[in-house]
Amino acid sequence: MTTTKKTPETLRSARWFAPDDLRSSGHRSRVMQMGYAPEDWVGKPVIAILNTWSDLNACHAHFKQRVEDVKRGVFQAGGFPVELPALSLSESAVKPTTMLYRNLLAMDVEELIRSHPIDGVVLMGGCDKTTPALLMGATSAGLPCLFVPAGPMLRGNFNGKILGSGSDAWKYWDERRAGTITDQEWLGVEQGIARSHGTCMTMGTASTMTAIAESIGMTLPGASSIPAADANHIRMAAASGRRAVEMVWEDLTPAKIQTREAFENGIAVAMAMGCSTNAIIHVIAMARRAGVDIGLDDFEKASRKVPVIANVRPSGETYLMEDFFYAGGLPALMTRLGDHLHLDCLTVSGQTLGADIAGAKVHNDDVIRTLDNPIYAEGALAVLTGNLAPTGCVIKPSACEPRFLKHSGPALVFDDYPSMKAAVEDESLDVTADHVLILRNAGPQGGPGMPEWGMLPIPKKLVKQGVRDMVRLSDARMSGTSYGACILHVSPESYIGGPLALVRNGDLISLDVAARSIRLEVSDEEMAARRAALTPPPPRYERGYGWMFNRHVTQADKGCDFDYLQTDFGAPVGEPSIY
Repeated sequence: MTTTKKTPETLRSARWFAPDDLRSSGHRSRVMQMGYAPEDWVGKPVIAILNTWSDLNACHAHFKQRVEDVKRGVFQAGGFPVELPALSLSESAVKPTTMLYRNLLAMDVEELIRSHPIDGVVLMGGCDKTTPALLMGATSAGLPCLFVPAGPMLRGNFNGKILGSGSDAWKYWDERRAGTITDQEWLGVEQGIARSHGTCMTMGTASTMTAIAESIGMTLPGASSIPAADANHIRMAAASGRRAVEMVWEDLTPAKIQTREAFENGIAVAMAMGCSTNAIIHVIAMARRAGVDIGLDDFEKASRKVPVIANVRPSGETYLMEDFFYAGGLPALMTRLGDHLHLDCLTVSGQTLGADIAGAKVHNDDVIRTLDNPIYAEGALAVLTGNLAPTGCVIKPSACEPRFLKHSGPALVFDDYPSMKAAVEDESLDVTADHVLILRNAGPQGGPGMPEWGMLPIPKKLVKQGVRDMVRLSDARMSGTSYGACILHVSPESYIGGPLALVRNGDLISLDVAARSIRLEVSDEEMAARRAALTPPPPRYERGYGWMFNRHVTQADKGCDFDYLQTDFGAPVGEPSIY
């Protein structure tokens, strides 16, 4: 884009600083109180840098420095940078789950943008929920913005073996439970699995969502693949600052970028990457903030057409995000998707997606496969429906044992996480590898917040027998770094009376991924009788944010956003009054 649409006098920040009146005099005075002079802001776009750094967010540990890199870029382009701290959601530290607070961060972002004298925004995130939350809030606010991904950490290492965050933690934990590794060796895993700042370097939720952010056009080309510790990441941060200033003059807003076709690009890329199951919930929520009606059907259509070509754990067996970057990164992968992408979509670069990826090359055909040599012939995710999940549930077939893609087995039901956790460690538990482990009351309202409990541990008794996968079913989510035959996001959830609440121990559960079906083999009459006997559970919260969350969060198939923040509830309230 080359047409300049904004002029200095039409900048949004000028409403605060330009008028010759008492209120604006106060604004100018307070800015000068901090040591700035009119030369810093007059006629210049004010760029807010929303920073989700905190001392408890290891994924964003480098953001203290990166914010200075972004500021440098803003200054270079003739803008005035201001850092605004936003809620930091550390996936590994926040309980019961960061998902409980994704919408709170989105609200934080939207109101920070709307209430301050700013013209454009740089969003700094990457740890799982920060990416969708930042984009949801900024999309609703509507100012020119772009996203700076935190970047994946470096490869892990233990005894000469490459470790992948999350995936290998689960793997080696089961080996410890089975008694095949010592406590000292486990300490070595803990020390070696996360050895730099940055997000998980497997294809977990963090790398999935930053790749989606890039593919829908909201990052600079190639930004999502750069390792956090690489000098390229510093340069990308500064370039993002420069580009944010240009976007203000161009009036390049999210509404001009985030079209239905852009989100279809994001879904296609997610499938090809071997994405996290969490992508479904977040993309639906992000799209609906943009006024685009994306749903489970869109993922199911892409799943049937787009194979997994990124050979990255946990869908792949060998490589990690650092290898993916060296192989050419996301632009290179997108060059291989051909007709699966809308290349005429506009991006924050001011160019089309096709122009952004032109010239990108794949440097390792085993890391980034061709469409005719995928690591999994269909997309990473599959959407199942049936009498157990009338509005859908999700499985990641690319990361589970093939023998479970069609399976029937008796249910073993747990009503809460603590009782399940205790039971699976009991070696007298009456369970076989054919059982279907079920955890309920773990959905959006029941969790609360839909925690990542869906990768239920294999019972210790079976682990010692060599079992490493079995069918697990819940209304919870699971970490994007997880793997196995886990059926997730059962909707409607059991806590509000969904069919999962009706399952009893011994009931036969039938799964057929090819047919996209999940069924409780119980008659309609018996299910009606069980429903009549259901007792509503007690409320999770009686005050505060949790009270609001449980009354307004939508179900998983609708994106778990707050109903009153989606575009079909009404347009944003607009600009604040300047008195």
